[in-house]
Amino acid sequence: MKREKNKKKEIMPVHIAIVMDGNGRWAQKKNLPRIEGHRAGLESVRKIVKAADKCGVKCLTLYSFSTENWKRPRVEVEFLFRLMEHRLRTECKNLCKNNVKVNFIGRRGQLPQVLKKTMADIEKMTGKNTGLNLVFAINYGSRQEITDAVKKIVRSGVPEKDVTEELIEKNLYTGKIPPPDLIIRTSGEKRISNFLLWQAAYAEFYFTPVLWPDFGEEDFLKAVGAYGRRKRRFGGIKNGN
Repeated sequence: MKREKNKKKEIMPVHIAIVMDGNGRWAQKKNLPRIEGHRAGLESVRKIVKAADKCGVKCLTLYSFSTENWKRPRVEVEFLFRLMEHRLRTECKNLCKNNVKVNFIGRRGQLPQVLKKTMADIEKMTGKNTGLNLVFAINYGSRQEITDAVKKIVRSGVPEKDVTEELIEKNLYTGKIPPPDLIIRTSGEKRISNFLLWQAAYAEFYFTPVLWPDFGEEDFLKAVGAYGRRKRRFGGIKNGN
């Protein structure tokens, strides 16, 4: 039994990224306003952060607000930003207590000033923590990320012959964060939705019909278990297969 536990630890993904989908549908199924789905979804964030930390995952990236989400009703978008800001501020002490380091990726310019300040404050307060690296993708879009990286390289005057995959990777929002080993998407949808397109080149994908507010530790461990049973070849051949 102990040997089995050790085996599971060895194949634990270093970086897990999650597309947290289904808040609105969860609320509709319960005849509640959509905003209640977002509120419930934040409770799932807390549970999964705790579960990832307990499992020994080094990095957890959560797709919190995409560049396409601006198409939603203004009232819903404004509520989401207020809810994010409030929860980030109230959870900061707890995150510090648990040695969690927080980072944000995405275009910050369009975000409300109060949210941007809270984000900056949390990054500063948790910057020296050495535990789980918790990354929130807010106003994030992978195509935009790649575009911004290329523009940054062009502005720096790098000659064409010196542009490499490594250089582009270095200039992405994710910087020194390792690429995801496992990408989970809840709610039954089976698409990537402009999330970590470059970084996900060799990621394993796990799709579940469970709506995000209902996604708990047991569901998380099920996804991790499925990852552990897969053979990752990275384009090569292993064990004669």
